[in-house]
Amino acid sequence: MNTTTRTRRTVTGLFAAVAALGCLALTAAPASAVPAAQTTAALPAVDMEATVLAAQIDPRRADSTQTPGAHDSVLAVEKALQARNLLDAKWVDGYFGTTTITAYAAFQRSLGYSGLAANGLPGQSSLTALGQGRFTVSRVIGPGAKIKRDGYTINTRTQAMLTEAERLLGRTLKLDQGSYNPGGDPTSAGTHDGGGVVDVNVDGMSAATKTSVAKALRQVGFAAWVRNPTQGDWPWHIHAAAINDTDLSTQAQNQIGDYYLGFNGLANHGADDGPRIAIQTWEDYQRTH
Repeated sequence: MNTTTRTRRTVTGLFAAVAALGCLALTAAPASAVPAAQTTAALPAVDMEATVLAAQIDPRRADSTQTPGAHDSVLAVEKALQARNLLDAKWVDGYFGTTTITAYAAFQRSLGYSGLAANGLPGQSSLTALGQGRFTVSRVIGPGAKIKRDGYTINTRTQAMLTEAERLLGRTLKLDQGSYNPGGDPTSAGTHDGGGVVDVNVDGMSAATKTSVAKALRQVGFAAWVRNPTQGDWPWHIHAAAINDTDLSTQAQNQIGDYYLGFNGLANHGADDGPRIAIQTWEDYQRTH
């Protein structure tokens, strides 16, 4: 074998070795990248619907029973509040009671919120801010924009609920009072100060019709009761508060909690005197219709 042949074979062998190493490098690069991506743990999701519901019901309970389906989400929220030194460890238990409401309202104020935006009910923006690096937010809900109906201010979520109730009833409903009405009718005890609460006019309705209207309102996600003059200084009307409206005043939040616990939403804490149905939110209703 001459020198030229030997040199050619040596060079050829070097090219083959380099090519083989290149193939190994191309194959190995993605393999080494996959474990790195897989090691990034997915953040848990906080169910906003369940969390807001717990924030309305739990504070009204006589015991520490937790709202079904809300434990994990509420616990994640409470841990985040604890991490910000807004909630003591002993209250981090999955129960969204008055102490957690107060802590959450303090967090909302720390973001510069005030009024209804700092009512202790988790809203989308505050919940997202609280979850930074800790959890994501699923099943997001919100009241929507403010609009006018029958001369009164309500929000678009409330309007959608009223429209569906009207479809179920086959009749138009007229309001006697709307939402976002602080300092309005003193007999309302602040329930209309925030969003989601309306009074429906019942002039000319029979007793059976009043009951059917209250039932339809309940079906689409309102806590609704037929009110009469013997209960307070007001005329006959139907009072309706939209469950899970995140703009609810504190007083309206309390009415929602009482509704779930079988009460009439009045100061006397009497038994619920409205039509009995399976209680659900507007979002629950939409998922099944």
